[in-house]
Amino acid sequence: MSAMFRSLKGVNYRIWFAGALVSNIGTWMQRTAQDWIVLTQLTNHNATSVGVVMALQFGPQLLLMPWSGLIADRFDRRKLLMLTQTLMGALALGLGIITVTGVVELWHVYGFALGLGIVAAIDAPARQTFVSELVSHDDLPNAVALNSASFNGARLLGPAAAGLLTVAVGAGWVFLINAVTFAFTVFAMMMLRKDKLKPQPRASRERGQLLQGFKYVWRRPDIVVVLITVFLVGTFGFNFAIFTSTMATIEFHKGAGEFGLLSSIMAIGSVVGALLAARRGTPRLRMILLGSVAFGLACGAAALMPTFGTFAAVLAVVGLSSLTLMTTANAYVQTTTEPVMRGRVMALYMAIFAGGTPLGAPLVGWVSDEFGPRWAIGVAALSGLLAGAIILFWLIKYRGLRVKYRMRQSPRMVVYYGAPEPKDEETATREIAIIEATTPR
Repeated sequence: MSAMFRSLKGVNYRIWFAGALVSNIGTWMQRTAQDWIVLTQLTNHNATSVGVVMALQFGPQLLLMPWSGLIADRFDRRKLLMLTQTLMGALALGLGIITVTGVVELWHVYGFALGLGIVAAIDAPARQTFVSELVSHDDLPNAVALNSASFNGARLLGPAAAGLLTVAVGAGWVFLINAVTFAFTVFAMMMLRKDKLKPQPRASRERGQLLQGFKYVWRRPDIVVVLITVFLVGTFGFNFAIFTSTMATIEFHKGAGEFGLLSSIMAIGSVVGALLAARRGTPRLRMILLGSVAFGLACGAAALMPTFGTFAAVLAVVGLSSLTLMTTANAYVQTTTEPVMRGRVMALYMAIFAGGTPLGAPLVGWVSDEFGPRWAIGVAALSGLLAGAIILFWLIKYRGLRVKYRMRQSPRMVVYYGAPEPKDEETATREIAIIEATTPR
């Protein structure tokens, strides 16, 4: 099996991957249909209301983060995921029933979004760290990247299917279909071979374990920089539901089908970015830097596109750069964190990534309402460029990053760490490898 798909050689990861793919398709279907009914049926194209739904759905991850990470580190993650997936399926079923029966109101959607957010806050760190029990440590970056490919591959099918089904039978049936897809994940968890799982160390029951995750991250300045990047881009850049829905309806005057198509096109780039990440070995900070800058530039270009077709094309680049950034950041944090701390650190990671949405989504929605959707995408562009500047500053100041242009030698441009200039390219490459492989100062 090729290096890109090496994690699939394990039977447990194959089972997990298949169940998650089906569930991910349903999740994207629900997200698309939910945003659509809020924007077009329950409000008069009010982007702020879409932002409020996103805030309620992702806000609990920020509030419950200390406890959700400790739960993931302390309890059986397989059983925990079976519980959370069942609860999320029940919530999708309830929203589907009230939508199909025609009694749904905006506050109903708010309530279900909040309920889903609470359950997802417990689910996210357990799901992220459970991958380490399915594959070896060497295959963990590859498994993280393939998970992203699964999630974004589902984005290819889910939004397009949701757009067509919403037009054909209504959003309520989309929610009901999503409820069924959660059963696939629960079934997959039941089918896992327990003898092939790789149990990770559990957190002790001593007092003070909630604070240990914060203390651990505080001693890791490289992770702090990654978390700052994730916060900026996740809060102000990853509001794709607002961008695509408002651009489709307000700027280009399109319907539900075209709205779903935009999300699917962006997912093409996301899948490519995730698969390229799966080919790479050890995740590096410099790749996070490149992903941040590329995301900012791609969003800036998208904001300037004059037609629906050109906007859709640039969204593929937005998807590629965003997944390069986030997949590398996720893998970097997981692979460089001690196993016993991984749940708490990843809970902090997910809280910063998703929990920033309560701040960013309403603000970006307001910018879209007041100044137009193009300015809202401009906010996303600025977040990526600012994140890249912060990483670059940290690498230069604390890791001694230098770029040397040599007029009479080949290669002419050499990137290296440390203060004196390396004698040749081999020395530069060796210094980069050593300093990124060792524990940060």
